[in-house]
Amino acid sequence: MALFKPENVEDFYEIEEVLGSGHFGQVRKVCERTSRTHWAGKFLKIRKTACSRLGLDRTSVEREVEILQILHHPNIVALKDVFESRSEVVLILELVSGGELFDFIAEKENLLECEAIEFLKQILEGLKFMHKNNIVHFDLKPENIMLSDKGSPHPNIKLIDFGLAHRFCQGEEYRSTSGTPQYIGVSGWVCHDDL
Repeated sequence: MALFKPENVEDFYEIEEVLGSGHFGQVRKVCERTSRTHWAGKFLKIRKTACSRLGLDRTSVEREVEILQILHHPNIVALKDVFESRSEVVLILELVSGGELFDFIAEKENLLECEAIEFLKQILEGLKFMHKNNIVHFDLKPENIMLSDKGSPHPNIKLIDFGLAHRFCQGEEYRSTSGTPQYIGVSGWVCHDDL
């Protein structure tokens, strides 16, 4: 079960610049007050009432948190903490500062075959770990494949944004039409032992 701390996130973290934003919130750089370590704070607006269209349903945020609590892998963004107020939930995540893999490749004059192999291997390792845990991402796209640090000679891939991810139970059937408009399709899944 997802544990949400009722404390004020600003008691523990200094809120810094916006790193990105979406329909229901934004990601900001945050600095832990005790260690001075930088993290990413994903600030999500939560619906105040069930019939409201403003914000996310709390159960979908709980699902994302529960999934991230399971996914401890070098190629998947790590969840550190979760805070909750009356209007928002803040996920404290590993700061992935290398930018999108797509942008990194586009900026390079040429990508060596060995580099492409290493990137693909890391993506597949992350997916293999997710699938071993019966988790499907459902929003894997170039914007959600990041580099931990593009200045490194061997950048590490990080899969991010598990807001649409789903953990399957054995034999469960799942249908969805959610996702990013450019990548959306009707998905139908049935969980088998060999997911």
